[in-house]
Order: sequence, then structure tokens, then C-alpha cells
Amino acid sequence: MSNSKNLNTAVIYGSARRDRHGIKAARFIVRKLKDRGHDVTLVDSQEYELPMLDWMYKEYESGQAPEAMQQVADILKAADGFIVISAEYNHSIPAALKNLLDHFQSEYLYKPSGIITYSAGPFGGVRALVNLRAILAELGTPSIPSAFPVSQIFKAFDDDGTALDTTYDERIVKFLDEFEWYSTALQHARNRQQCSVDSPIQQQMCRG
Repeated sequence: MSNSKNLNTAVIYGSARRDRHGIKAARFIVRKLKDRGHDVTLVDSQEYELPMLDWMYKEYESGQAPEAMQQVADILKAADGFIVISAEYNHSIPAALKNLLDHFQSEYLYKPSGIITYSAGPFGGVRALVNLRAILAELGTPSIPSAFPVSQIFKAFDDDGTALDTTYDERIVKFLDEFEWYSTALQHARNRQQCSVDSPIQQQMCRG
């Protein structure tokens, strides 16, 4: 059963390659999340084109961060959880994805992440998955136990993100059920913490 009421999810995809196939997986997951009632925003490194990391978002004075960086920060702040989509490059994640992730910090805290990896070969990018789990945990967005590897990405989805193999439609259900459980649980925990430190009027609103 879906627990997606009021969940806001950011789908993070980082690839700088011209003929990238992972964008199809991103479109697939965006569609599946919307079908389950999520508010979804795709954060695509090609769209926002953040510079190579010099200053993190938090190091800028308020209102002084580059426009694209501010836009991404606002998306991440509003999100209840993140789906991170990664290729496998030389047993790790793409530089574009790492660069995007590393610009931010507090925006991730106490929110879960779900990992989708892909490759052209049969193993679905699972070696990148191992590295990505450690990165996301360090950023403060620990990944859920389940993962969603995609093998032979070039023939898994069409350009609109429709699965060409129906097993992906079946497999994604358990993955998203689990992601929603963690997203909802941590959303409630953050709300309780907020209520415990705010004004009496806000506490009364929380009880109501």
C-alpha cells in the first residue's frame, strides 16, 4: 500500500555525456512517483550546470549563491527524500553526480534516499552502488536497504521512460513501497522535532 500522501521527492541525476541513456531511467522513476501521488522534481546536472565545486551552497551569504545553485538548494530543502540515479564509471559514480551532490549538505539531513544504478552490462552498476551508499550516508541521507539496478540500460526503457521489459514495472513496486515507508517515518520524526522546539502556538497547531 502506498504511503505517499504529502511526500515531496527529488530525483537526482548526474551525467554529462552527450548520448546518455540514464535519463530514460530518470523519466521512468519520475512517472512512477507521480503515479503514486508524489510531488516530484527532477534535478538533472545538465539542466542546472553547477560549476566544479569551489564554494558549497552554505558558504555563500544569503541571496548570493548562483541562481542555479539556489534553485537546486530550494528543491532539496523542500524534499522529503531523494531518488539518486547513477551510472557506473570505473567502479564508481560519475563526476557530474558527485559534483552536484557535494555542493549541498544540511539540505539532505534526516531524509532517506533510494538508489537506482545502471550500466550497459549485465550487473546494473552495483559496484557504483556500494560507493554511493557511503557517500549518501556521509551527506546525511542514508539509503534504504533495497536498491534498483538496471542492466543493459540502452534497451531497458524507451526515450519517454516507459519500461520495455515489464519486470521493471513489477520490481519498482517493492522499491518504492520501502522508500515511501522511510520517507513518511522520517517526515513524521522531523515534524515532531519541529513541534518540540517552536512557539506554543505552533505546538498547538502540531497537536491539532
